[in-house]
Amino acid sequence: MRKQVQAVIFDMDGIIFDSERLVIECWEVVAAKHNIPDIVEICMRVQGNNREETGKRFREKYGKEFPYETYKKEVTSLFLERYGEGRLPLKPGVIEILKELKHQHVPLALASSTRSDIVRQELDDAHLLPYFDAVLGGDMVSRSKPEPDIFLAAAAALQAEPKCCYVLEDSHNGIRAAYRAGMHPVMVPDMQQPTEEIRGIAEAVVENLLAALEYLQAKM
Repeated sequence: MRKQVQAVIFDMDGIIFDSERLVIECWEVVAAKHNIPDIVEICMRVQGNNREETGKRFREKYGKEFPYETYKKEVTSLFLERYGEGRLPLKPGVIEILKELKHQHVPLALASSTRSDIVRQELDDAHLLPYFDAVLGGDMVSRSKPEPDIFLAAAAALQAEPKCCYVLEDSHNGIRAAYRAGMHPVMVPDMQQPTEEIRGIAEAVVENLLAALEYLQAKM
């Protein structure tokens, strides 16, 4: 098992938590308040990006004076009001896949573009933090997904070879990052469906986390 599957690396939003659509709902509320057009389109485009890269993309779309950080604080406040303190819904199969992989003694990492303090807090609120041997946030690397930095850092933290790491991702940028890291990208679609490009670089596209577990078990 060590030779084929040395580690499994999870994205968080859209893989662990059913949160992508909830974040967009909060952005829609803030966008309506401030008359920001096309908010769903830009939110979909930046899925998988860290906060710095997302701000850059927002300013490219809305102008260099766009107060992204101000609006992001409003979104975060609304999101915490609605879903903080353990109210964030889990994706189906999360507990099952984490328990089984830990039972198989597979090292696990969480590699999210979300800021690391938020990542740890959300995992802790959901009582999931003990499952992970390493937890990395987007503020811990210099380049955002689709660059491979965060996945390479996760592999290093687990002392695993990138070529023997499997990555569970829902976003196009995440799949691109895992591919560029020389890992095994497995897409579990959430809001974004695989394009021809993504099908070409993902090792597999599976319906849900239970199917992902079956795929991983076959590789062990």
